[in-house]
Amino acid sequence: MDLADDGLHDRARWAGIAPDWTDVTGQTRSVAPETLRRLLERIGEADAAAAVPPLVTGLTGQAIPLPPAAGDGAALLVLESGVRIDIAVHRGDDGRGWVPPILEPGYHHLRLQDREITLAVAPLRCFSLDDIARGGRLWGLAAQIYGLRRPRNGGVGDGGIGDSGGVAELARAAGRRGADALALSPTHALFTAEPQRFGPYSPSSRLFLNPLLADPAALFGVGRVAAAIRSAGLDDTRRRCEAAELIDWPAAAQAKLALLRALYDGFDTEAGPLAADFAGFVQAGGALLEDHARFEALQAARLAADPADRDWRRWPAALRDPGSAAVAEFAAAHPGAVRFHAFLQWVADRALADAQSQARSAGMRIGLVADLAVGMDATGSHAWSRPSDVLGGASIGSPPDAFNAAGQNWTLAAISPRAMRETGFAPFLATLRAALRHAGGVRIDHVMGLARLWLVPDGLAPTEGAYLSYPVEDLLRLVALESHRHRAVVIGEDLGTLPWGFADQLADRAVAGMRVLWFEREGSGFKPAEHWSPTAVAMSSTHDLPPVAGWWRGTDIAARAALDQYPDGGVAEQAQRATDRAALWQAVGDSTPPPESPAPVVDAALRFVARSPGRLALVPLEDVLGLEEQPNLPGTIDEHPNWRRRLTRPAGEALAEPDVAARLAAIRRERQR
Repeated sequence: MDLADDGLHDRARWAGIAPDWTDVTGQTRSVAPETLRRLLERIGEADAAAAVPPLVTGLTGQAIPLPPAAGDGAALLVLESGVRIDIAVHRGDDGRGWVPPILEPGYHHLRLQDREITLAVAPLRCFSLDDIARGGRLWGLAAQIYGLRRPRNGGVGDGGIGDSGGVAELARAAGRRGADALALSPTHALFTAEPQRFGPYSPSSRLFLNPLLADPAALFGVGRVAAAIRSAGLDDTRRRCEAAELIDWPAAAQAKLALLRALYDGFDTEAGPLAADFAGFVQAGGALLEDHARFEALQAARLAADPADRDWRRWPAALRDPGSAAVAEFAAAHPGAVRFHAFLQWVADRALADAQSQARSAGMRIGLVADLAVGMDATGSHAWSRPSDVLGGASIGSPPDAFNAAGQNWTLAAISPRAMRETGFAPFLATLRAALRHAGGVRIDHVMGLARLWLVPDGLAPTEGAYLSYPVEDLLRLVALESHRHRAVVIGEDLGTLPWGFADQLADRAVAGMRVLWFEREGSGFKPAEHWSPTAVAMSSTHDLPPVAGWWRGTDIAARAALDQYPDGGVAEQAQRATDRAALWQAVGDSTPPPESPAPVVDAALRFVARSPGRLALVPLEDVLGLEEQPNLPGTIDEHPNWRRRLTRPAGEALAEPDVAARLAAIRRERQR
């Protein structure tokens, strides 16, 4: 390697890019110079002059180090409670100033010389499952919101897309049976002008909500919604969408938005409590909400003029800048269109709040658990409205591993670590607070992203990426602080290979990991449930894996074989599955049922998972109902009906079926032992 490349490696390390990495076999791999150069161009060289960030994190009861450039001497500490304390910042041998220990958690302000620094002082750990369970063991369900059916009430159904009304119904039914949590698929804002882009983990913005998942009756009442359906002539269309086995996203979304438009048209000149609440919501949303609404209205207008004009990065230059005069002129010329999208966010926000309220009223000690996607679509609202927040020109993915020899590119943009430092972690905090706003917990997808992300420069293969480090200690402290402020538990999706020591960091901060039945193995067998991690959430499956019934029957193998994903048609996979069936039944049962009889296996497997020592067990609704198909088949897009499956009947009613009720009762008994 020449001297230029040596210098490149040093620059990369200084910017947080690892010039090498360790693969699943333990072998060290070098990152190509082209990858390092392209990521450096996107991330920017480290700037030593910007050494005093606007926000510094610390822990309660411990001295807080400041950057050397912050200075020392007399200072004023203004606690979040309003208490003012004169302190002295002393410089240590390392050149850093040190703020004396602060016992009160919160966002405090330090006025030192000619600058003010926010001190985010966090508890030592998150608000945890232990804090809620108090020695007991909790359980709950996991559900895909869009797949929930709910019965027609006063002539109003779900319109073909599961929504917060179905969430509330499921929460009430599960809460009556002793469940304490309902983990949901992501509710992030997608693209209302492009309903064919319905993947919940590829959001336009994680700061806002998907209005297609909102039940407007939570805000306006059934009678008013029914009247809007009639006035817009939508009942027949909605009934057809509701009767479908799979979601027809374009048709159902068009009908749902037409309903919301009818409600908006009847509301726009209204006075009274609802109007006042909407005005307060818009004011509280500020520039972030205004920019999101402008983006949604702009994209709809652009697509109406040219259906191929979907990527804002190809718009005229003046429209690519959210602060430009051209964008302001558009908003002034189309105030109703912009206001309508703010209205959609208001409806979605209040409907989700109602669902959480009903979950808690049903006796759930946690209630809803939100799902926070790892990144966002580079063509979406956040990337347009706050481009400096986003690390453009590269996508989040994963390096080659035992399951994906070619690596993965998830086509998601990440928040820039530089933007975090320079803005006092504003984009990260806004994203986290949005997820926790109406939830008793949050599942952080790919939680390893708090420490590092595999980034693939645009145009390169997933194997040609590199790891970019993130300020993990700062982020974990902010997660702990926000967790306590919202009294919400934190679950980290920690499946796969983690950086050395990261699992201990999560455990120390009371971020619960995840343990999934299919991965809890000892040699060729399955690990006894009693030996599962006590600090992790126990699960029978996830949205990316087959439910127990489908795994037992080999439905997932058959689906992949039908798509020609196996060189031998799945013969080897079926043989391995036969061996695994025997191993699973040895762990959970006593006489092996045949593959075509999964019901006894489902019963035994759910009891098995419920015996795990973790404070929380989450069972996907698909397993409780004994379904075979998984919500998402990784590695497929349009060739498989991902994110489109609907339950055959309302979830609340389904939980009352004898076999389902028996499974829930068995789970509850195991968790109470």
